[in-house]
Amino acid sequence: MKKTVIAIMGPTAVGKTNLSIEVAKRFGGEVISGDSMQIYRGMDIGTAKITKDEMEGIPHHMIDIKEPDEGFSVADFKEYVQRYIEEVSSRNKLPIIVGGSGLYIQAALYDYNFSTQKRNEFITRKLEKRMEEEGPLPLYKYLEKIDPVQAEKIHPNNYRRVIRALEIYETTGMSMTEYQKNQTAESPYNLVLIGLEMDRAELYKRINLRVDQMINSGLLKEVKTLIGKGYSKSQSMNAIGYKEFIPYFEGEQSLEECIEILKRNSRRFAKRQYTWFKNKMDITWYDVTNSNRNEKFPMILDDLAGILKNK
Repeated sequence: MKKTVIAIMGPTAVGKTNLSIEVAKRFGGEVISGDSMQIYRGMDIGTAKITKDEMEGIPHHMIDIKEPDEGFSVADFKEYVQRYIEEVSSRNKLPIIVGGSGLYIQAALYDYNFSTQKRNEFITRKLEKRMEEEGPLPLYKYLEKIDPVQAEKIHPNNYRRVIRALEIYETTGMSMTEYQKNQTAESPYNLVLIGLEMDRAELYKRINLRVDQMINSGLLKEVKTLIGKGYSKSQSMNAIGYKEFIPYFEGEQSLEECIEILKRNSRRFAKRQYTWFKNKMDITWYDVTNSNRNEKFPMILDDLAGILKNK
């Protein structure tokens, strides 16, 4: 028997967290975060991490499980999520994944088999040596040439992911994008995929407001604390909400410039999330433009009740 898993997806600031709590309360569920950055301790405001009060007593998983200087790959994410799905299901609770990070969620739900392509240590060392000698940009330019789709998803300074993508290409002759396309489209779970969307202008307004709220809630202090602990060069600090303020603390940009860049990057990220979820997964979408949770959520919950009854 396949285990039933609900996944609630959509761009940042669209209202996924609120819906997940209502779904968990109605159907006896536990939430598994599908955000690849909420795993890090001390990175709370910039990742819009749910608070204890907002959880309303619903158990949450995949939050605060790593230190900011620890690496965490898509394969690691998949392994953790699948483990939590088993644990939650074993308690006769409904696993509810909320996110977030498109490739990460897809890898977990469709059981991407990363182990089939072992690391080639010789090629990895060669690429790392080149990165040390030339810096990250030439390798990133190489990735843009052989796999522009993957390059679009990876920040140039995230050298671990750049090197992994290049290593797969040099080992197999296939780009990472081609490699992922060869993964099975069959899921080991009974999936119920729910998506929230809204008018782009309203969403961007909400994103800009959220950034202002983050600043007022102490985001700068959070970033400064992480830099003070020596995390400025860590993989985690490439996340949107953190990388934008490093130039401010290094005296290279004004605070106002950094805030505007964060708003811009957040809007662009939301657009990429839309594109990913629309093109990659068979999701039932609900438009929540100009609506509140009391108007739209009851309809979604009733739809879910009907779907789950037939699972």
